Amino acid sequence: MTNPAISLNVENARHGVLADYRRPLWQRWLLTPEIAILASVVVVWIIASAVVPYFGTTTTLGFLLLDATPILMIALPMTLVIITGEIDLSVASTIGLSSVLLGVLTKAGMPIELAMLSCLAVGLLAGTINGFLVTVAGLPSLAVTIGTLALFRGIAVGLLGTTAVTTFPPFWQNLAQARFGTSGIPVVMVLVVALIVIFAILLHFTAFGRGLFALGLSKDTALFSGVRVNRSKFISFLLTGVVSALAGIFWTLRYGSARGDNAMGLELAIIAAVLLGGVSIFGGKGALHGVIGGVLLIGVLQSSLRLANVSSDAINIITGALLIASVLAPQFLVWFRRLRPRSHPARK
Repeated sequence: MTNPAISLNVENARHGVLADYRRPLWQRWLLTPEIAILASVVVVWIIASAVVPYFGTTTTLGFLLLDATPILMIALPMTLVIITGEIDLSVASTIGLSSVLLGVLTKAGMPIELAMLSCLAVGLLAGTINGFLVTVAGLPSLAVTIGTLALFRGIAVGLLGTTAVTTFPPFWQNLAQARFGTSGIPVVMVLVVALIVIFAILLHFTAFGRGLFALGLSKDTALFSGVRVNRSKFISFLLTGVVSALAGIFWTLRYGSARGDNAMGLELAIIAAVLLGGVSIFGGKGALHGVIGGVLLIGVLQSSLRLANVSSDAINIITGALLIASVLAPQFLVWFRRLRPRSHPARK
């Protein structure tokens, strides 16, 4: 008897992936949602530069990239998690927890380099907790990460209360805000580019990455194909925890403040950027260059709106609207394609 999941996957491939290869190569490369997002970034930047005062300056570019850095860093492993059909809502709380830990350990006299390593270890532990509960205990990732969101944030606030640690070595604080000459490009972008290269290779050029896509399309098919389903999901959550802690270190040093409420609500912007970049919320589809475009598009919109004196509440409304649109748009396209009559070549 044929497995229904395998049959469904084969049918989707026959009408989806295989159908794409009937188009010319340039169309498969250029006429994609990811390229459309990247083109939108350029268009919005040009319009904002013409309409919003002081937007098109190197200073604005520098602040835009600094603001986008933690979102972009976490969006990379979040892409892996969502492609598998899961989600991690605890990333912003992990930022807050690593930020508080960096402040507490530094204030206690620990060398900041060792404190940073401790923060990464805590991020690894946070990812381990999420991964264990999802893959071993078999709990839904949405419920698990909502719980750890509250848990990690509660620990962070409990460690510092309403106080803040603001004394950090000037070298590291200056490095977190340093720019390359007059270009406005932050030095931290070297780290971001390195992470992009690592995750791009991991997702698009390794058997592990191909397994993630297979897992997102059909867990049963991936299992029968030899993909170690639970291990793949577990590694994805580990990466999300570690990179979130790394983003928390950057956040703390950039603003010079360790607080329990750091990055509160940032998970909305991260998930919106990933979905806006073409990653399917149902798993099995996405590309990192689209996610980068999604992060930059949200960054350009938020930066231009702030310079235009738009309130933060209105900016949150726009970000939420983009999140809803990014979920609905792919479903609308699927519905539209089903309405189009299919032409079948005559058999000889």
